[in-house]
Amino acid sequence: MPWTALLLAGQRPGVDPLAEAFGQQWKSLVPVAGEAMLSRVAKTLLASPSITHVVVVAQRPDHLFVGDCAWLADEPRISSAVSVSGIAVSIAGLAGTKAASWPVLVTTADHPLLTPAMVEAMIAGVGDADVAVGVVSSDVLLTAYPDNRRTWLKFARGAWTGANLFALASERARPALLAWSEVERDRKKALKLIWHFGPWLAVRAITRTITLAGALSKAGRTLGAVVRPIALPFAEAGIDVDKPSDHALAEQILAARA
Repeated sequence: MPWTALLLAGQRPGVDPLAEAFGQQWKSLVPVAGEAMLSRVAKTLLASPSITHVVVVAQRPDHLFVGDCAWLADEPRISSAVSVSGIAVSIAGLAGTKAASWPVLVTTADHPLLTPAMVEAMIAGVGDADVAVGVVSSDVLLTAYPDNRRTWLKFARGAWTGANLFALASERARPALLAWSEVERDRKKALKLIWHFGPWLAVRAITRTITLAGALSKAGRTLGAVVRPIALPFAEAGIDVDKPSDHALAEQILAARA
């Protein structure tokens, strides 16, 4: 089944520290190994067999299609959309429309290490889920990059970090998007995020008596949706570029790939 990719390239209000460090107004235009992150991720998505169309979502998409990214404006498989207040609300307004038909894969422009293999593994793992969340275990990531610092969600049988990959299979994903919009500001604060789905689930998460898959399954049932994590076997899937140390590591990894 052909997938639409929503490529999130906006940023929070104010000056982004990474963009400022590289003399850019927009974080997605920060170069990694000589090419803007947005351009790298867009090429990866177009090289993925399951992706047929990419929508770049940002506050000012017209400001992004310059320099390394000028080619996006002329690529027929790429379009753009103006984001609104909040990531989840922006996605909810696009997913399932003519601009971005189901199923939808969501990723971010600050993920320059993304590869077609990661994209295809994510899509292959969706199965009958309405919503799937790409994750990488601490074992996988820290074995390859022991000094890398991530936000870890700790559950029974392991700790996980997000892979900035989300699969939304159909209209049944919409309640999850609405729930996401309510907790979006706390998305990196695991306890607040889990508490949204009830104190009992929060207690089990705190005491690590429930797995990540179990927690997402229970949260999904409250939303009337099948929600599951997809554990990706790629350490680099868990590394996005938020700070200078991430940037340096990404350049080293891309140089090694080359």
